[in-house]
Amino acid sequence: MAAVMKSTHHGACPHDCPDTCSMVFEVEDGKLARVKGNAEHPLTRGGLCVKLKDYEKRHYHPDRVLYPMRRTGPKGSKQFERISWDEALDEITTRWRAIIDEYGPQAIVPYSYLGHQGLIHGLNGGDSFFNRLGATVMERTFCGEGAATAWLLTMGPSGGMDPESFIHSKYIIIWACNSVSTNLHHWHVVKDAQKRGAKVVVIDAYASRTAKEADWHIAPKPGSDGALAMAMIHTLIDEDLIDQDYVAAHTHGFDELAARAKSRTPEWAEELTGIPAADIRRLAREYASTPPAAIRMGVALERHYGGGQTVRAVCCLPSLIGAWREVGGGILGMTVWEHPYKFDVICRPDWIPQGTRVVNNLQIGRVLTNEAPQDPPIKSMMCWNSNPVTQAPECDKIVAGLLREDLFLVSAEHFISDTAAYADIVLPAAMGAEMEDIILSWGHNYLTYNEKCVEAPGEALSNYEIFRRLAARMGFDDEQFQWSDSECLEHYIDWDSPACDGIDLAYLRKHGFAHLSIGSADERAPHRDGNFPTPTGKCEFKSTIAANGNFVAGPFRQMYEDLQGGEALDDLPDYVPSRETPATNPALAAKYPLNIISPKSHGFLNSCYANMDHKLKGQGEQFVLINAADARARGISDGATVRVFNDRGAFSGDARITDDVNPGVVVATLGYWRQLTTGTVNIISSADFVNMGHAPTFSDNLVEVTLA
Repeated sequence: MAAVMKSTHHGACPHDCPDTCSMVFEVEDGKLARVKGNAEHPLTRGGLCVKLKDYEKRHYHPDRVLYPMRRTGPKGSKQFERISWDEALDEITTRWRAIIDEYGPQAIVPYSYLGHQGLIHGLNGGDSFFNRLGATVMERTFCGEGAATAWLLTMGPSGGMDPESFIHSKYIIIWACNSVSTNLHHWHVVKDAQKRGAKVVVIDAYASRTAKEADWHIAPKPGSDGALAMAMIHTLIDEDLIDQDYVAAHTHGFDELAARAKSRTPEWAEELTGIPAADIRRLAREYASTPPAAIRMGVALERHYGGGQTVRAVCCLPSLIGAWREVGGGILGMTVWEHPYKFDVICRPDWIPQGTRVVNNLQIGRVLTNEAPQDPPIKSMMCWNSNPVTQAPECDKIVAGLLREDLFLVSAEHFISDTAAYADIVLPAAMGAEMEDIILSWGHNYLTYNEKCVEAPGEALSNYEIFRRLAARMGFDDEQFQWSDSECLEHYIDWDSPACDGIDLAYLRKHGFAHLSIGSADERAPHRDGNFPTPTGKCEFKSTIAANGNFVAGPFRQMYEDLQGGEALDDLPDYVPSRETPATNPALAAKYPLNIISPKSHGFLNSCYANMDHKLKGQGEQFVLINAADARARGISDGATVRVFNDRGAFSGDARITDDVNPGVVVATLGYWRQLTTGTVNIISSADFVNMGHAPTFSDNLVEVTLA
């Protein structure tokens, strides 16, 4: 018997998660046999979350799409026939040329998100092709963009704290982030700090897995975090708990902020948040008097109408108390601003014709159904790295749009997902171990390399190879479409940046990862002396760029800067109430009295893995957390099947009666596939924007719950 050929290779988790885990691929006889965490990585420490521990099963799942396919039955029937790559590419480009001839290239729209986080094959991997084509530009604001805009208004493109620096913190606030499920390896750092005496406070509207491990859980009413933050600002100023010297030297607009916060008392906030005024004062006092103090801010903070202003208020807190002076002090949002990625090269915004329109991915249902009329109308959409029928709001409208016979849908996918089920052409996409990439990190300061170590099964191709072939069929002979994956990596990172001192692609191939040369976690205090990358060089309580109006950060809109939203922005932070609450919309609350929160699942990564039996077994069927008082009033018993609904639609799940949620609040996690359940959570979600950055209002929705 021949010996088994074994080898190991550097890998990186490609999923939409701040951890970007360094992994080791183990290959036997040309197949991915198993994966494990890279024990040498200082942050991820050889651990993997429950999603990734058997990553190889996803690669070789029996339902994986292996060949190009053409629809043969009605849309949504999942009836397809196998075709060749030549047939698929010919049909796509023939249809696109016909659409362009009749309607122009803007009748074609790309749709992608972070189903893969690679620089080559991820969020922006198809942008150069579609910008060259002249297609409609897509704003992709599923997650983090409202927070990004608020962050940039306040602190500029700073990466904030190094997540590993939390080991030095003595007071840690985790605000609207379920780290145990969505940021596991940073949670390990927090737990180590807790063991060394740090106090951990979790601010979250329900008792998440993370909240249950905190020293203090504070549960404000959904969407009221901005009132809590403003009351903290009030208390810090009113009780002279601020660092006067730091404020004077390194902040802009303190007097105006103080005037704004003067009426935002803890008593005022108590009425809005449900948090006793005494607790608000205690929180502010402890935060100011226990250095180094750190805040880990989750993107859930943005997910209600006033979310952008909430993030701005929270971002002001570290500068008020001078937390930035010390290692382990400050705030952590998205570290991506420290990374020397060359998004202009990746996306090629210089190819976008002037005046090209912009469509937002959250509102694609309104666009496809002509609720938001477009001229020219959208006649084709290509979807990759995303599953909007499951993940986007108002998904009933999306389905209605995808059922249009005059819409030509192309889907590059691993499985016949809820979205791919409506495709006219399905293209088999490669998975992580089957393609080379550097995986973008928005949660730590490491470059993380992923080696192609196995060939994709069947005829699956990497995302960028698909775009290379489409470019060739469209007659695009630009040099960029000739680059190999390795050449892309040489061009997509600024290797001459000081952040890459001592790091190059050869180094990453050898070691698998490298910490950016921006100071170690044991010494880095990025704003000890101010040096904020803002127009004033200071933390801007009063923003100097707010007068320019609302905007979406470039990487979220193909690096296109024309036709920004431009909606008016307040130059100071404040509390802005949600749109759908009993207080702000009593008429709607009379029909739908419960606020729903829809966090990410523990067992799925967005909608990835929700079609895999063993992951479903671990996660459990779709459930709805409901307080005993609300359940009793509706005759709901534990385990009963319930219907959750509003005017936008309905889904079903199993009731879990619990004190983890307060009365008036229900929780249902995202990710379950529509074709495997009765509806999906985002059927009930509005596609209206947050007040900043065109972010989603996933936590700003009223529903009713009844027995199914």
